[in-house]
Amino acid sequence: MPRFLSIGECMVELSEAGDGLIRRGFAGDTFNVAYYARKLLPSGWVVSYLSAVGDDALSGEMLAFMEASGVDASPVRRIAGKSPGLYLITLLNGERSFTYWRDTSAARQLADDVTHLEEQLAAADVIHVSGITLGILAPAAASHLLQGLRNARTRGAIVSFDTNYRPRLWQGRNDVQEMFLRAGEVASIVLPGLDDEALVFGPCSAADVAGRYRAAGADVVVVKDGARGAIVFDAAGQTPVPAATPPGLIDTTAAGDSFAAAFLARFAQGETAVAAAGFAARVAAEVVSRKGALVPLPPELLA
Repeated sequence: MPRFLSIGECMVELSEAGDGLIRRGFAGDTFNVAYYARKLLPSGWVVSYLSAVGDDALSGEMLAFMEASGVDASPVRRIAGKSPGLYLITLLNGERSFTYWRDTSAARQLADDVTHLEEQLAAADVIHVSGITLGILAPAAASHLLQGLRNARTRGAIVSFDTNYRPRLWQGRNDVQEMFLRAGEVASIVLPGLDDEALVFGPCSAADVAGRYRAAGADVVVVKDGARGAIVFDAAGQTPVPAATPPGLIDTTAAGDSFAAAFLARFAQGETAVAAAGFAARVAAEVVSRKGALVPLPPELLA
């Protein structure tokens, strides 16, 4: 069975439920990718998530939620005395902002067991990581992960990197550019957001971004620019892909994550990067028309 593996941090998600009440759920950029990949890939695929959680009751509920969503949680390590990170979503006119509590999250140790990490990477056909994955890891652990991804790509796996820059994760560090470029070296697909790239590298165009990651070693770069759509850069050149019009803009949480999942699901099954990006735009449009990170998709989009 082919295997899709997403790597990173799933967190406890708190969102406003009205009347001063808070709704609790579980989400996180790379878990969101796994969640939507499970919906969008055929049943013959295994979709797995690699992370670390604690040994508390909330961690147990999180693992149960993953499995109930169809995501294989067996790669998730449980670490004694630790617990998951937590974040609160605040919405204003459909745009979201986040407040995080993640400094002692168990997921920061997801790559500490190198043997476990290598075993999981060796068994995957498609592997997805993000800038958040790199940002929560100690530099040595991030280096172990990047080397493992390099090995996976060398043996033929599709390796995907979504920049997903969160400045707070990198406070006190000066290696964000280095880490992003190293990820570009080992990834076959890079999915950068134009806004993220400007924050990390300074003002730039989509062509600048694509040139940076293509020069590093990526085969395909899909530069995302929100409602302005995306541009696919690959061996065939550059092709704009317009954004799909959502039924209504409610919540942009997980727009990029659902785009990544949909793109990889179609690309891994043999579609061109341009066709995969067009499908991904349709999926993202559906996701932003509903509230929350993990939402139902219409039957016509499902595997």
